[in-house]
Amino acid sequence: MQSLQPDPDPDPLSRERAHLTASRDALRAMREDVQALDIRDVTANWVNAAVLEAQIEERIKALADLSHTPLFFGRLDYLHTGLEGRRFYIGRRHVHDGDGDPMVVDWRAPVSQPFYRASRKDPLDVGLRRRFGYTGGDLTAYEDEHLTDPAEQERTSRLLQAEIERPRVGPMRDIVATIQPEQDEIVRSGLGGTVCVQGGPGTGKTAVGLHRVAYLLYAHRERLAKTGTLVIGPNRSFLHYIEQVLPALGELEVKQATVDDLVAHVEVQGADPADAAVVKGDARMAQVLRRAVRSHVTIPTEPLMVVRGSRRWRVPAYELEEIVRELLDRDIRYGAARDALPQRIAHTVLVRMEQAGEAPDDRVQDAVARNPAVKAVVKAAWPPVDPAKLVLRLLSDPDFLASHAQGVLSEEEQRTILWEKPPRGVRSAKWSLADAVLIDEANDLVRRTHSLGHVVLDEAQDLSPMQYRAVGRRCTTGSATVLGDLAQGTTPWATGSWAEALRHLGKPDAAVEELTAGFRVPREVIAYASRLLPHMSPGLTEVTSVRETPGSLSVREVRDLDAAVVSACEESLRREGSIGLIAADARIPALASALTAAGHAYLSPGEETTAASRLTLVPASLAKGLEYDYVVLDEPAAVVAAEPDERTGLRRLYVSLTRAVSGLTVVHESPLPAQLA
Repeated sequence: MQSLQPDPDPDPLSRERAHLTASRDALRAMREDVQALDIRDVTANWVNAAVLEAQIEERIKALADLSHTPLFFGRLDYLHTGLEGRRFYIGRRHVHDGDGDPMVVDWRAPVSQPFYRASRKDPLDVGLRRRFGYTGGDLTAYEDEHLTDPAEQERTSRLLQAEIERPRVGPMRDIVATIQPEQDEIVRSGLGGTVCVQGGPGTGKTAVGLHRVAYLLYAHRERLAKTGTLVIGPNRSFLHYIEQVLPALGELEVKQATVDDLVAHVEVQGADPADAAVVKGDARMAQVLRRAVRSHVTIPTEPLMVVRGSRRWRVPAYELEEIVRELLDRDIRYGAARDALPQRIAHTVLVRMEQAGEAPDDRVQDAVARNPAVKAVVKAAWPPVDPAKLVLRLLSDPDFLASHAQGVLSEEEQRTILWEKPPRGVRSAKWSLADAVLIDEANDLVRRTHSLGHVVLDEAQDLSPMQYRAVGRRCTTGSATVLGDLAQGTTPWATGSWAEALRHLGKPDAAVEELTAGFRVPREVIAYASRLLPHMSPGLTEVTSVRETPGSLSVREVRDLDAAVVSACEESLRREGSIGLIAADARIPALASALTAAGHAYLSPGEETTAASRLTLVPASLAKGLEYDYVVLDEPAAVVAAEPDERTGLRRLYVSLTRAVSGLTVVHESPLPAQLA
């Protein structure tokens, strides 16, 4: 293939291919060196050996050469600084030769940053930026930008555009070769601060969040190895879609979960009506739970008598009261205070022993703390609290709820969340997702939740205040990357502003960044979907797509809806790439039958597309976060009507309209929603 720019080298493509081959050979040698390690003489015991073997296995996996993933995608030639005349190949991981000299530099290294940030206005001492084009794993093209050459005009990179528009079959890919300057600023922001990214469809916010994790693990690996990282997504289908991004960047240790996974203290078998879920998800429930937990504390009214051998030691009731009230005033976790109470009482006894001329030590204090009389006082004053039983009682006992919700929840709100038929116990209760979040809150009031070093929260706009609190507990001593789009909030409790969401998360000082340049959704498609914004999210900035794709939008009014939808899917299947048929959840069975009758196999969300199986049937409720080359949208009015209110319905439609990367076909029999006119 011809190069896109002239090069003084008579055969630059052959030389770059040779460097790719040499780099792959070097990576294979690095992997073989690790595989050949003999740890028998360096491990003191079987525990150390097991740990070291696990680390070696992870290293071997990280050094795997993925044949269809380019080892490097760019090159930088520096000009005048200490790097004068130096040439660096930028790739997904570091590769060095036998002498330790770099053949490929990790995209996260400081020397790689100008690949994303350099421009003609500010070349950052880079004379040449070269991008490479690949077919599969074969290097087939290159494109040069001479950043300091005044004769060279500003232009859009065709290779960059081609990479963005490349058909997407299989799970989500990394965007490491196409990161834009405004995205790179977020990716490389420091570990210490929390960042919230507001981004419309196609702005790459999910990819930015995942690449930020990869960058932080590179820049702060030792710290995050101890504290841990976690990616939180809205559902399993979404997590399956993104799960290959970080491994492709060489990061294998990042865990993934949904919010439901985090709060899985009980088995969820029930579902709340929308009004009950809204109240249960309100941040005021945290105050109700705190009151309910602390209500178990009873101020002692009787003195304590501790018998040790022939001696008796008496602690009057007023001193016991002072100890209990002091622990209450300190406002520490209920369980931690309960653990401290016997030691405080024992210390009071030890003071009396010392006043009597004895010399007790810590062992004596521990023994007094375990004394049956002390245990009895602790049990009566500060009994254990089971979080699930506490929530069960709140939702079952009107008087118990009223006593702790007084002045917090109205009587109507209390009636809304009470169970009509109280269950017999924790195991027989049909817990809802909102109930599980309440139990998680109660659990944290009793015992502190473990905090991670960094948490990525995607599709954050759909969380309730109590869910934000649940996530915030997982990063109280760490930081977070919060990703979302207020226009895509499709739950009755969807957040109204990022300031409010970040306050509930416990990160009120987080920086809020907005991505408004769209790279995935064609301009025609995003402009059509943006007609809904004034009606569902007034004041939100409209995404401006950088991709103009004539003919990418088709809106068809038909009479035989099922047949027309199948026909539209067949048209899309004649093109290259993945196809998503999105419809209101209630329409899925009918469309499944129509596809089967027409002889078309289809996948469900979360199942991986392949070259032989490219059509996915997607309920509108699961479309968020997913992308397809071509989307066929069935009956927009049905998508809106399926939701409890018009605003939520329009937001669900907005999500469905913006899943297409190359083309959207809207098929309808009923009139379109007026907001699309």
